[in-house]
Amino acid sequence: MFKKIFLLLIAVFMIHQLKAQNRENRKTIKTTRITEAPKIDGLLDEEAWKNAELATDFVIFRPANGKAVSAEYQTIVRVIYDDNAIYISAEMLDPDPENIPSEFAVRDNFSISDFFLVTINPNDDGQNPFEFIVQTTGNQADSKVSNGNEDFNWSAVWASAAKITDKGWNVEMEIPYRALRFANRPIQSWGFNFHRRLEKLNEQHTWTHIDNSVGRWTQYDGLIEDFRDIKPTTRLNLYPYASATTNTFEGNTEFDWSVGMDIKYGLTDNFTLDATLIPDFSQVGFDDVVLNLGPFEQQFTEQRQFFTEGTELFNIANLFYSRRIGSSPIDQFNVSSTLSADEEIIDYPGKVTMLNAIKISGRTKKGLGIGFFNAITETTNATIKNNNTGEIREEVIDPFTNFNILVLDQQFNQNSTVSLINTNVTRNGSFRDANVTAFDWHIETKDSKYNADGSFRMSNISDDVNNPNTGYTFDNSFGYNSGHWFWELGYNFENKDFNPNDLGILFSNNQQTLYGNAGWRTLQPTKKFNRYSFNYYNQLNFQHFSGVYTGFNAGLNFNAQTINRFSFGANLNYGSEEKDFFEPRQGTTSGVYFLQPERKNMNVWFETNSQKKLELFASTYFSDYTNNPKLQYGFSVAPRYRFNNQFSIRYRINYNNTDDDQGYVSEDSNNIIIGFRDRKSYTNTISGKYSFSTNSSLSLSFRHYWSSVKYNSYGNLNADGSLDPNTTFIGNDVNFNSWNLDLNYIWQFAPGSQLIAFYRNSIFNEDANSNLNFFENLDNLFQQSQRHTFSVRFVYFIDYNNLKNIF
Repeated sequence: MFKKIFLLLIAVFMIHQLKAQNRENRKTIKTTRITEAPKIDGLLDEEAWKNAELATDFVIFRPANGKAVSAEYQTIVRVIYDDNAIYISAEMLDPDPENIPSEFAVRDNFSISDFFLVTINPNDDGQNPFEFIVQTTGNQADSKVSNGNEDFNWSAVWASAAKITDKGWNVEMEIPYRALRFANRPIQSWGFNFHRRLEKLNEQHTWTHIDNSVGRWTQYDGLIEDFRDIKPTTRLNLYPYASATTNTFEGNTEFDWSVGMDIKYGLTDNFTLDATLIPDFSQVGFDDVVLNLGPFEQQFTEQRQFFTEGTELFNIANLFYSRRIGSSPIDQFNVSSTLSADEEIIDYPGKVTMLNAIKISGRTKKGLGIGFFNAITETTNATIKNNNTGEIREEVIDPFTNFNILVLDQQFNQNSTVSLINTNVTRNGSFRDANVTAFDWHIETKDSKYNADGSFRMSNISDDVNNPNTGYTFDNSFGYNSGHWFWELGYNFENKDFNPNDLGILFSNNQQTLYGNAGWRTLQPTKKFNRYSFNYYNQLNFQHFSGVYTGFNAGLNFNAQTINRFSFGANLNYGSEEKDFFEPRQGTTSGVYFLQPERKNMNVWFETNSQKKLELFASTYFSDYTNNPKLQYGFSVAPRYRFNNQFSIRYRINYNNTDDDQGYVSEDSNNIIIGFRDRKSYTNTISGKYSFSTNSSLSLSFRHYWSSVKYNSYGNLNADGSLDPNTTFIGNDVNFNSWNLDLNYIWQFAPGSQLIAFYRNSIFNEDANSNLNFFENLDNLFQQSQRHTFSVRFVYFIDYNNLKNIF
């Protein structure tokens, strides 16, 4: 079967020269070469703009898709260029310029503010444009787009200015060629589109019409012709940095400093090398840690910029979980088991140090994306002391390790892609190595209505007696997405030996699922609604190794937004009685399972108009279990208040309660013990920002997570998944707290250059005091030792071309 699938996909791969969208009627203008660059001040009064051809006659993208924009809100755009950069001006008419929303935001973030957006696609492939955005405050955002997905972690250095006038507001942009990737050809035509957001009308306008009933928004670019004799510059950007950090805990203060550099170098016209030398991650945000009593690890978001910027190729097929690099030691051979009776571990590092990392990525004119990633971590040792002799020795708990990824991704038809990706982890010595390969596809018909989406993946682990060598997984679905209707039908499985977790993350294997979903949506606003949609899903689940039926899931979802921007929704979910082979922690081939009860769940939420000074989000849920004492409910409330355009603050509280939750506690030679426990958790978060200007801001991020678990009784797991009472086992209740407060001041004192001052206060505690109320728990928490971290980081942007001109 797999051979036939491969042959079919290769056949489709060979016709990548076909075009998906009919572009005969696309909007087209010519650009103008200039001899003197305009001053970027938002005034639009320079001679350079006077002879430029106009891009105008904008249409509404949302909510009234395809409707012509009225004359009083029209937009007029001009595009000119010289040997160094592209210059774009936009004159946006507004009959009430004094009331144009203008809330400040930090770079790459959006606020209640109008914006102007340009997409530039030098390859004109309908899939991979660059995106540059200017808000009315002058704040910038930029992203690299792949298959319609915007990556705002990508950042370039470019100039812009915005100015509110008596006719509306203006934007001027200077985008240097070093911010783009394009071929060296004498005459070029590039794909362009322009977007304008009007907050007070809740509208987004575009130069070329984007049909929301079919295809991706990137397939509808206009064309700007006649870029002549422009040459890619030497794309070498240096970001040297220096940082200093103090860390105080239990009366001891440690000082550390670091210097290093990030490098971006254009290897060719379309390929870029990114490298981080002596990386410094001292100012990354805190993790949202929770009390985890389940059989799977908690997955954390990546907050290190090097691993979030320009990684779209490496995320294909979901094989790359970058938090594996520089995480806790693997301790494959369990160093504690090697201790003699007289020894103890006196130092066990919590994290592995990354020495350096590089990534090379780009895409050819014919749509072939190539990515190469490599990172190295140093050897990490535990320190062991013999209490009788005083002798100190070290044991390796994480060896010198190389992490490697290679990706080939061929795009075609402006809507389809096939990919080959390989990840490899090589560890020094007798520690295990791992290799995972995937073939991934997303293929659409030329009209973008029908699609096939899937992958085949295979893992191989060497030198690990605890894991079989080779595992594999397959997934494929067929779908339809056009007009009001969309649907998908598919099948996937992971066999019992598939394990990508040395560089990826997979919570469970040995499963197979028949799945499907279908939905209906509005394409145009109605008298009362801007939009609304319905969606239904279902899953039929089996174990792969044995073929045993494990359960069925289904759900119905509705969401809507009124013309007054009040959003709301609800969903109903059902889960049948389920054979859970993971909760007993015996391995999925043991045949041991816990019988989870039948579940019926309802969720409701709403969100008020975000343009108002006070915005409120609220949600609640309730879950009932058939013939079982388990009961779940909870709520979330999140008000946000905008004091003025510079200062806003948001508070959120999440409360979750589970009565008689049931889960694994312990085991002995005869029994697997399941506990009946009452669980509750409170999560309080506060986020706020004060913007002194578009280049200077102070932000606050606070989170207190509290979870308590009180055990009521215990049971022994039977062969049929049921429980018999266990009256002899005595377990421990849990009281878990994680407290973090971050203050962050950022000053962008020059393009691409920053000074960042950072303070963190953190407290952690875990004990058995589950009977404490909220305020008693706070008193208990503040009796624990607090960690205070203060850090200053200086980053300076150096463009090789400017440096060359100086010398």
